[in-house]
Amino acid sequence: MNRRQLIGDVIGLGPHWLARGNWFADHPARRLPPAADTLAEEPAGMPTAAETPPAPTAISAPAATQASTSAPQLAAFEPVAEAKRPSPTPAMPTKPLLGWAELEKAVANCTGCRLCETRTQTVFGRGNPQARWLIIGEAPGEQEDRQGKPFVGRAGQLLDNMLAAIGLDTERDVYIANVLKCRPPGNRNPSGDEIVACQDYLRQQIEHIRPTLILALGRFAAQTLLDSTDSIARLRGKLHRYQGVPLIVSFHPAYLLRNLPDKAKSWQDLVFARRTFRQLIGE
Repeated sequence: MNRRQLIGDVIGLGPHWLARGNWFADHPARRLPPAADTLAEEPAGMPTAAETPPAPTAISAPAATQASTSAPQLAAFEPVAEAKRPSPTPAMPTKPLLGWAELEKAVANCTGCRLCETRTQTVFGRGNPQARWLIIGEAPGEQEDRQGKPFVGRAGQLLDNMLAAIGLDTERDVYIANVLKCRPPGNRNPSGDEIVACQDYLRQQIEHIRPTLILALGRFAAQTLLDSTDSIARLRGKLHRYQGVPLIVSFHPAYLLRNLPDKAKSWQDLVFARRTFRQLIGE
């Protein structure tokens, strides 16, 4: 298989790129304490050339050289740099923590903002609620609104393929949710009051899941969780924290479908996240 075919698999343009079977065999439910309370600094904060597979640079090239058919190896990582968070804004009043089933019911019956008038149904999440990876997107789209699950359209297929490329099964190893639980009409950007109305639901989901690592996809997810107005470009490549949970920022898959060259940068983010996760669990 040539390099172009290999990358096509990873970014969802061809058959699934299956990760090597022994990469993550011992993963999902085995919760280990972090190896250390803090992470040491790394000069660059991003994967080195040795860690980043050669494939992404050839995503949009007209021709590609031959490459191995096996999935790219992740080199032994080094400590990662941690970003400084801006001063937090005053905390919003929060509701008592509900049980998981009660929380899902509360979301389904929510009338906290105008989106309840136009939705088909709410979108709570999918995956393993006990997973150590939490993927957070922005808002449901048309297919998500119809099926009641996040990331089930073309963007979801791309996300599943990219996660599989680093050895993650979306039903076993991750939980996937959105900042908003209802679709904004026409897939417009979320408004501030809609984000505020939904933020306590997301907070409670995070408290229940207690993930080892959060991957925030897209500007609204990243800015909401980090209480920041910085762009994706400024937030990528750094280790942030949300209420003490390590967090990494990357592009939303829907954006990647419209901006093919940035798929290479997104792949770098995934390698960085995988490397950080292994450090956090002491591998």
